Parts: sequence; structure tokens; C-alpha cells
Amino acid sequence: MYGAEVWQIPTREINEILSTEMDVLRRSARKSRMERIKNEHIKEIMGVKEKPDIVDIIERKRVQWYGYVKRMQEERLQKLIMEWIPRERRKRGRPRKTWREGVRAAMKTRHLEADQWLNRKEWCLGSGRRRQLSQYRKDT
Repeated sequence: MYGAEVWQIPTREINEILSTEMDVLRRSARKSRMERIKNEHIKEIMGVKEKPDIVDIIERKRVQWYGYVKRMQEERLQKLIMEWIPRERRKRGRPRKTWREGVRAAMKTRHLEADQWLNRKEWCLGSGRRRQLSQYRKDT
């Protein structure tokens, strides 16, 4: 998924993405909703029960990108844009969830600390990338 690192997906769309992913798995397994088979069983049939869903993959990419940009030099454009705070006032009502808030939530679920990005190997291990690489090496 190209560009998933910078997506900030609202909860409503996350639910739509997950339901679409499950629909694809059901159709691939040739099982109808009328058969009333649980999602977990469909995932077992398709052999993806232990694998992360698409939202987890997007979240992992977002955390990896955050660590990559934080380790960049201060004058790099990507870092300047990520740390930029607009001066204009926000609109009335509840503010939208920002990309940084999504990264903080992903870091919290992965038990990553705020300054842990300084150690690249530790960050890769915490974000899930290292586990993915080790599983790939076992499979091949």
C-alpha cells in the first residue's frame, strides 16, 4: 500500500476497511453471510488467522515512517512538514484527530516510548517490522 504511512483514517473508515477485508476473505472462501459462519472461522479457512489485518499493517507503516522522519536531519523537508504547526485557528466543534495522535495511539498499543526512535534497531523491533522479517526468513 503506497503512501499508507501518512494516512490518518477516521474510525468510521477503519470499520469500512475491516468489513471490506472480511468480505474479500468470505468471497475467496466461497462462504456466504447466509451460512452464518464466524469471521474467525473464515480466517482459519483462508489461513490468515495469525496474520495482521490491513489496519494493523497501515498502523505499523505509520509508526515506521514516524521513526524514520524523526531520525532525519533537521533541515529535511519531510521533518519540517511533520513538525510544522499551522498558525490559523481551527473551526468550531470537535477537532479532527491528527496524524500525530494516531501515531501516539499506535505507539501506545505497541508499548513504544516517545524517545525510543533514537535507537533504530529497538524501534524496528517495537514497530513490528523486525518480527515480520524474521517470519519471512523462516518461511523461505
